[in-house]
Amino acid sequence: MEQLVQFELTNEFLERMRTALAERDTDFIKMSLNGVMAADVSALLTEFDTEDSKYVLELLDEELRAEIINDLDEDIRERFLKAFNAGELAVIINHLDSDDAVDILNELPLKNREEVIASLDNEEKESHILDLLRYDDDVAGGLMAKELIKANHNWTVVQCIEEIRRQAENVQKVYSVYVVDDDDRLLGRVSLKKIILANDRTKVANIFEDDVISVETFMSEEEVIQIMTKYDLDAVPVLNVQGKLLGRITIDDVVDVITELAEEERNLMAGITEDVEEADSVWMLTRARLPWLIVGVFGGFISAKFIGLFEQELLRITAIAFFIPLIQATGGNVGIQSSSIVVQSLANPSAFSDGMLKRLVKVFLVAILNGLVLALIVYGFNIATGGDASLSLVVSLALFGVVIIASFLGTVTPLILDRFGLNPALASGPFITTTNDLLGLAVYFYAVHLFL
Repeated sequence: MEQLVQFELTNEFLERMRTALAERDTDFIKMSLNGVMAADVSALLTEFDTEDSKYVLELLDEELRAEIINDLDEDIRERFLKAFNAGELAVIINHLDSDDAVDILNELPLKNREEVIASLDNEEKESHILDLLRYDDDVAGGLMAKELIKANHNWTVVQCIEEIRRQAENVQKVYSVYVVDDDDRLLGRVSLKKIILANDRTKVANIFEDDVISVETFMSEEEVIQIMTKYDLDAVPVLNVQGKLLGRITIDDVVDVITELAEEERNLMAGITEDVEEADSVWMLTRARLPWLIVGVFGGFISAKFIGLFEQELLRITAIAFFIPLIQATGGNVGIQSSSIVVQSLANPSAFSDGMLKRLVKVFLVAILNGLVLALIVYGFNIATGGDASLSLVVSLALFGVVIIASFLGTVTPLILDRFGLNPALASGPFITTTNDLLGLAVYFYAVHLFL
C-alpha cells in the first residue's frame, strides 16, 4: 500500500516546482507528488496555469487524476476542463462516482457533455449518468450516487457475499447492504457484521433490519440534510415514488451542500448577492456587492433627511447629536443578533419547536433584560462623566426602546421572509441594519422631542 505523505505547500516548494515544470523535470514532479493526497495536489495545481497543471496530471495515475479534478474548486475546474478533449474527460469520468461525474458534466457546454458521454466505454456508468442528469441539482435525486450494494431478500448469506464482492468494485465506501424484494423495492438493510457472523445458508430475509430511514428523489437538499443530521446517518437510500431503490446519498455529499448553503447565507448576511470569490472579475465582484451598498446609501440618505427634521432641537441642545452613533450601533447589533438566532433555528426545524406566541414572549423578555442593563450602563456612565441628568435619562429611555423594537424586528423579519419563500438570511445583513438605524433614530428623536 502506498504511504500517504504529509504535504506542506511552501513558497520554496512552489518555486522549485515552477522550475521543474519549466524544464519538464518529470522525475522531480513524480517524486515530489508520490504519496501526496489528492486534495493537496488540487491545492497545488491552483498555483499554476492550465497547461502546466494538465502536464502534472498526465504524469499521475488515472484514478488519482480523477480524484484531483473532482477536488478542484468549481470555478477553477470549469476553466480547467476546457483543456481536455472528450476522450480524456471520459477516462476521468470512468473513475468517479456517478454523482460526482454528473456534477462535472453539468459544468460543460451541452455539446461537450454529449461528446463525453458518447466516449464512455462503461455502459453501466453511462446508464447511471443519464439517469442522474434528469434530476435538478438541489433535490435528493440530484445528490444521490447510483453506486451501492443491494441484495435480494431471498438470497442466502453466501449469495449475498458473492454479490458484495462483485458490486464492491464500483463502490468506494460500503456502509451497509440494502435489502430489496423482487421488484427492487427497499425492504431494509443488513450490516456487514451480521452477514459475516451469520450461517452461510441463512437467508437475508432472516437477518435484515426493516427500520431503515430513506428519502425520496423529489425531496429538497435541505430536507435531506435535516434527516441525515437528525438521525446521524453516514448514508441514506433514495427511493422513487413506488418505493424502488435508486441510489444513496453519502455524508460527504451532504457536507458539500452544507458548505455551499453556509457560504450563500454568509454572503447574504454580508450584503453580497451572488456566489463570488476573490479571483472573480472586477465586474462580477462589483455586481455582487453593489445592490445592498446602494440600499445602505439610500438608508443613510433617509437618515440624514430624518435628522434634518429635528434641526431646531439639535441647534438648541447640540449634545443630543453625540448619542446618535450609540443608538444606531446598538439597534443594528441587537437586530443582527436576534435575526441570526432565528435564521439558525429555521435551518434546524427540530430546534424551532416553540410556538410563535411563546417565542415572541421569550424574545420580549430577553429584550427587556438586555435593554435595562444597557440603559443603566449608559445612564451611569453619563452621570459619572458629568453629563446632564435629564439628557442622560432620555438617552437611556430611548436606548431601552430601541433594543425592544430591534429585537422584535430581528425576530419577525426572517420569519416573514421564510413564510414567503425568501432566504431568511437576508434579514441578518444590511436590510436589518438599515431598518434599525431608521427606527432607532425615530425613537431617539421622538423621545428627545417629547421629554426635552
